[in-house]
Amino acid sequence: MSVYFDASVLVALFTIDPFTERAKAFMRSTMPAPVVSDFAAAEFASAVARRVRTKDLTPAEARSAFRSFDAWTAQVTQRTQISHGDISAAETFLRRLDLNLLAPDALHLALAQRMGASLVTFDSMMATCARALKIPVTAA
Repeated sequence: MSVYFDASVLVALFTIDPFTERAKAFMRSTMPAPVVSDFAAAEFASAVARRVRTKDLTPAEARSAFRSFDAWTAQVTQRTQISHGDISAAETFLRRLDLNLLAPDALHLALAQRMGASLVTFDSMMATCARALKIPVTAA
């Protein structure tokens, strides 16, 4: 089974973050090539840019993170794009009133489900929702 990385894992891998050590240890473990969506890449870029605006990263550190991310995704990951079906699935998840989901998290879950991948996230609420939807979660 493949693993789908959400933005929380990507940010931890390519910047200094409270979860960086856990993310790097996970990457050292044996696993299949991770799946990274265009949506996760956009969220990663947003998080890095926000950290520059809040002065948590310098512009040079952000550019370095972008370069490393781009090289890694080109060489190591399986990339996927959001489809209309993913948006429909996310909407279905959001209409379930028993789940505490935000739209971005629902999109990640829909992508992981379509790819037949286990979700890798540091977001405990998203992991709980994934399990409720019978989407496997791999602990990082």
